[in-house]
Amino acid sequence: MDVKDLGESIASQFRDLNGLHPGLWPLVPRLAAAAALLLSVTVVGWYFYWSGQTEDLDRGQQEEQTLKDAYKQKMQQAISLDALKEQRKLVLQYVATMEKQLPSKAEMDALLSDINQAGLGRGLQFDLFRPGQAVVKDYYAELPIDIRLLGNYHDMGEFVSDIAKLPRIVTLNNLAVSSGKDGTLVLDVVAKTFRYLDRDELSTQAALKKGAKK
Repeated sequence: MDVKDLGESIASQFRDLNGLHPGLWPLVPRLAAAAALLLSVTVVGWYFYWSGQTEDLDRGQQEEQTLKDAYKQKMQQAISLDALKEQRKLVLQYVATMEKQLPSKAEMDALLSDINQAGLGRGLQFDLFRPGQAVVKDYYAELPIDIRLLGNYHDMGEFVSDIAKLPRIVTLNNLAVSSGKDGTLVLDVVAKTFRYLDRDELSTQAALKKGAKK
């Protein structure tokens, strides 16, 4: 049977089907009808059911990836938590140590006396020792002291070393050494000390901040 005869045979099976029950149709029409039905069911099922499930699956995969990323981040935080706690502990210890080096307002006179004695103890002569106006910061006050010392280079170096060893924080700023009379050296320096703010000063600072915000 050639292709033409085969085509004619298949076409003949589709003739006179009106009024016949599909179960009585010839083989080829039944197979074609079954294929068309299967295709229709697949298309309708995809449109009304499977496409929604695919979208849900995609959302689920995205949520899964989000949860995995969040889990990894939490794990990294948990792993580094102990190290962060230890760092915080060290920082708090350092801050506490620094705070102990800040005198109170009542201890400032004793600190000024220590600075004066550090110079006299090295045989230096004070030509100037003038505390300036305290500069109030958020939590502490800074007191500058203009100092001019007369003496030799070695004693001045020892004086600077003694200041660094004081139990309270004192910084030396704007150091300038010049020649004086009879070969004596002159050291001009601004010493800065720091102290706690008392309760009234803290209240004043808080009120100033509040007013500035308003």
